[in-house]
Amino acid sequence: MKTPFLLIALSILLSWNGLAQQTSAPDIHQLTNKHFLRGIGILNELLSIPNDSHYPEQLWPNLEWCERNFQARQWEVERLGTDGFPLLLASKIHSTASKTVLFYFHMDGQAVFPEQWDQPSPFTPTLKKRNVNGSWETIPMSTLENDYDPEWRVFARSASDDKGPLAMFLTAWDAISEVGFSPDYSIKVVLDFEEEIGSPNLASAVVKNAAKLQADMMLIMDGPRHVSNEPTLSFGARGISEITLTMYGPRADQHSGHYGNYAPNPAFRLAQLLSSMKDEQGRVIIPGFYDGIILTDAEKEILRQVPDIDEEIMRKIGIAEFDKVGETYQESIQYPSLNIRGFSSGSVGMEARTIVPAEAIAEIDVRLVPESDPERLFALIRQHIQDQGYHILDKDPTEEERITYPKLIKWEGSISYKAFRTPFDSEPGIWLNQAMVKAFGKEPIRKRISGGSLPIAPFVDALNNIPAVTVVTVNADNNQHGPNENLRLGNFKEGILTALAILTGPLYVD
Repeated sequence: MKTPFLLIALSILLSWNGLAQQTSAPDIHQLTNKHFLRGIGILNELLSIPNDSHYPEQLWPNLEWCERNFQARQWEVERLGTDGFPLLLASKIHSTASKTVLFYFHMDGQAVFPEQWDQPSPFTPTLKKRNVNGSWETIPMSTLENDYDPEWRVFARSASDDKGPLAMFLTAWDAISEVGFSPDYSIKVVLDFEEEIGSPNLASAVVKNAAKLQADMMLIMDGPRHVSNEPTLSFGARGISEITLTMYGPRADQHSGHYGNYAPNPAFRLAQLLSSMKDEQGRVIIPGFYDGIILTDAEKEILRQVPDIDEEIMRKIGIAEFDKVGETYQESIQYPSLNIRGFSSGSVGMEARTIVPAEAIAEIDVRLVPESDPERLFALIRQHIQDQGYHILDKDPTEEERITYPKLIKWEGSISYKAFRTPFDSEPGIWLNQAMVKAFGKEPIRKRISGGSLPIAPFVDALNNIPAVTVVTVNADNNQHGPNENLRLGNFKEGILTALAILTGPLYVD
C-alpha cells in the first residue's frame, strides 16, 4: 500500500515542479539562441511582402499577414478603422493582471527604386557578408543553418524600419510560449500602416478608439541604437511639421537676356528670404523661435552621459564644423529645427535654359520638441515672412494679385505630430532599465530625446499622458529609407534577447 501512495506523492511533487518551471522566468539567453533561426524565418517571410505606404494595395497583404500570425498565437485581433488605411490592434489580456503595456510597431516602408539596390529585388531578403575589399557579397541564407557571424546582415526594405523589430517580438513570444511562460501584465500591440507618410489618420483614430487602446505605459519598437551599437533606450522623440513655400516671379519663364535685371528672379528672392531666417552659425533668428527651452545643469549632465564624440560624428557625415544651436550633438536636438529639405527653380545640367524662372519652391521641415507648439512656430515664421514685405497666399495668385502685390508667396503647411518626452525615473523607465541590465549585464545608454520623429504624441495625449519609451534595437548604419536597407544579425539576435527580457520581467518598480 505504501508504493502507490509514494507514487501519488511523487506525481504531485513533479506537477508542482512543472508548474514552477512554467511560472518562473526562463533563461532568456538560452531561448534566444534556440529560437534565432525560427526568428530569421519570420523575418524573411515578412520582408518578402512589398509595403510602400503610398500604395494601399501593397499594405493589405501586410495587414493580413499580421492578422494571421497574431491569431495563430491565440491573440485577439481587431481592425481599427481610420479615414485612410486601418490600424490593427492585437491583444493578449490576462484577467488577473493589474497592468497593461501597449506596444507600437509600423509595417509600412519607404518607396523603393530597385535599380539602386545591389540585389535583384528589395523585397527578396538577402544575406550578405563584407568581403576583404569592404564590399557586401551575397551568401546563401541556408548558411545560417550551420554558421553565424553577428556582422552578417539581411538586406531588404523595412529590414530595420520596422519589420525587424516585429519579427524580434514575435520570436520572443514564441520562445516564452514554448516553455509555458506568460508575462504578469496584459499586452496590446498596435500596428500602423501609414507611418512613412506621416500617419495622417492616426490621431483621430486614437481618439476614437481610446478605450480600446487604454494602457499604463507605451513601448515603441522602432529606431536605431546609439552609433556605438550599445543597448539603448530613448525617452522621447521630436515631432515634425512641414511647410511648402512657393515664390512667384513673372507669369511664365522669361528670356534672361531680355528680362534679366528687369523681372525679379523668384529663386534669388526665395534664397534671400530663407537666409534671413538663420544666422551664419545655423541658429534661427526669428524672434521667439527657441522660447521656453532652457537646459539646466542637471539636464546637460544627462546629455553628457550619452557617449557621443562630436569629432567622430562630423567625420562620419563629412563636415568640418557643426551649427551652433547647441554645444554638442545631443544639445542640438533638444531644440526645434528649421530645415530646408528641398529647393527647386528652373533647371540645371543638360536641361539648363537661360531664363528668369516663373517660380521657386522650397520644402521645409520643422522638427518639434515638447516645449515648442507647432502652431506658435508657424505663426512666428509667417510673421517673419510678412515682415520681409511679402503678401502670403494659400493658392496660386490671380492676375489682379500679380499686378497689385510686388512680393507674392504661397504658404502650405501641415503638422504631422508633436514631440513627446518621458522622465528617466518613470515606471517604464525604471522597469526597462532593469530589463536591459538583465539582458546585457550593464546599464543601457539613455537618450533624453531622439532627433527623428515618431507618431506617438497622439497616444500620449489621448491616453491620459501615458508614459512612452522607445526600445531601439537595430544597427545605426542600417540605411533606413535608402537603398540597401539592412539589419545586422547581431542586432537581430540581441533584439530577440531584449524582447525576452521585457516579456519575462515582472512589471513592478523596486
